[in-house]
Amino acid sequence: MIFYVYMLKSVKNKIIKTYVGYTNNLNVRLKKHNTGRGAKSTRGYKWKIIYKKRFYDKRLAMSFEYKLKRDKKKRKHLLSLS
Repeated sequence: MIFYVYMLKSVKNKIIKTYVGYTNNLNVRLKKHNTGRGAKSTRGYKWKIIYKKRFYDKRLAMSFEYKLKRDKKKRKHLLSLS
């Protein structure tokens, strides 16, 4: 099974907000975030995917997600590329 680590950016808000997560279905997950059924911290915002990375092992995806969530420098760099 394929897993993705992704980074979202809020759309049409004055405050730029990002969110990092992992999933095995990006389209369904993005739809959940945008309809308020995703993670609690993403509710009330509209999102777009600005980064994704593919993994063939769930443990590797979860490990990378953990690292990316805590690496503010990398997140800021990815945000500047979008």
